[in-house]
Amino acid sequence: MISWEFILLYLVAGSIAGFLAGLLGVGGGVVIVPILMFIFAAQNFPADHMIHIAIGTSLASIMFTAVSSLRAHHQHGAVNWNIVKRITPGILLGTLAGTFVVAKLPANFLKGLFIVFLFYVATQLLLNFKPKPTRQLPGTAGIIAAGGVIGLVSSFVGIGGGALSVPFMTWSNIKMHNAIGTSAAIGFPIAVAGTIGYVLNGWSIHDLPDWCFGFIHLPSLVGLVVASMLMAPLGARAAHKLPVATLKKIFAAFLFVIGTKMLLSSI
Repeated sequence: MISWEFILLYLVAGSIAGFLAGLLGVGGGVVIVPILMFIFAAQNFPADHMIHIAIGTSLASIMFTAVSSLRAHHQHGAVNWNIVKRITPGILLGTLAGTFVVAKLPANFLKGLFIVFLFYVATQLLLNFKPKPTRQLPGTAGIIAAGGVIGLVSSFVGIGGGALSVPFMTWSNIKMHNAIGTSAAIGFPIAVAGTIGYVLNGWSIHDLPDWCFGFIHLPSLVGLVVASMLMAPLGARAAHKLPVATLKKIFAAFLFVIGTKMLLSSI
């Protein structure tokens, strides 16, 4: 039986993740994964599988968050569906392949990778790297390859790809608001492929906690989904009222805080 305190924590995590998904075009995994790690530790989940369950559950929740967020951004005309269509094949292949690699990696390595990833993206945004005015998105092969990399990394750290796809698109001179809206749509195929992979790779593990479907923890998934789908449209509306510079600073500060919290908990 899961206590009401943990259910409340799942709802709080989902609310924060949903708002950020709409605001920044991320799937919410950058906040869901570390919060789930803390909650799962309090519930005495097995250490060897804790981060795999957190990442798998995060990706499963992003399937729902992404739909709510992309609908809100689509209503603002901010989703570039041509980019979504071209990048999706690479996204699916990279994400699914990544889940099979992740299942073989030790938990401490995955946690360290997640922390380094957060600091890298935050620094890139804070320094405000500016692309050449003539730079454009690559051709079909290039954008599929980019999708493969985004999907692969997303499956490693349980995110919807926004922390990579937003910088990638802005680097290619896609406007920030359009990059955020398009990233929200890209999060859906990442989440679908990632969820399938984490279910398959956790299916044969016999010492998982109760209520796990592969590496997906169903009670926390329900709490995350209910709260995040309510909050994602609010975040999307806020995104279209804020200037680009402010959005970048919010995104960078958010990633630094989460990364530092995880680093301190590991020491």
